[in-house]
Amino acid sequence: MTTSSDSPAAVPQFLGKDTPLPTSPEEAVLDYVPNPRPGLTYLVRFVSPEFTSLCPVTNQPDFAHLVIDYVPGETIVESKSLKLFLGSFRNHNGFHEDVTVGIGVRLFEEMRPQWLRIGGYWYPRGGIPIDVFWQSGPPPADLWLPDQGVPSYRGRG
Repeated sequence: MTTSSDSPAAVPQFLGKDTPLPTSPEEAVLDYVPNPRPGLTYLVRFVSPEFTSLCPVTNQPDFAHLVIDYVPGETIVESKSLKLFLGSFRNHNGFHEDVTVGIGVRLFEEMRPQWLRIGGYWYPRGGIPIDVFWQSGPPPADLWLPDQGVPSYRGRG
């Protein structure tokens, strides 16, 4: 069961606790807490430079550098629950496109931010790097939106 943004948890359920990694993204629960600065337009960025999932054909690991940017609405995502959610993809089979867009859509539908974008900068599979981008719509007009800072593939490090 996922914590709904309609009633954000008063106390996040994972902080300060030894929490095992969920076995799948579907099992993972994301915590949402009240936005500490409601009414302000500001950007929150999460970067996961060592994200992994599995190729749905070969079952071999795929690696990506994920950048998630969002403008909070009434809630923000609690970072430990996000880390556990992202870690749950370690044993998940999915194409780069489905994994990247699926993460963005789930966060957007559950958290209901004003705006969200995700960049999935995947390391080469079969000699071809695949970068996948999704956003919920145009960013707010008054938003300072920095570049995601991930160069085109030339041997990322």
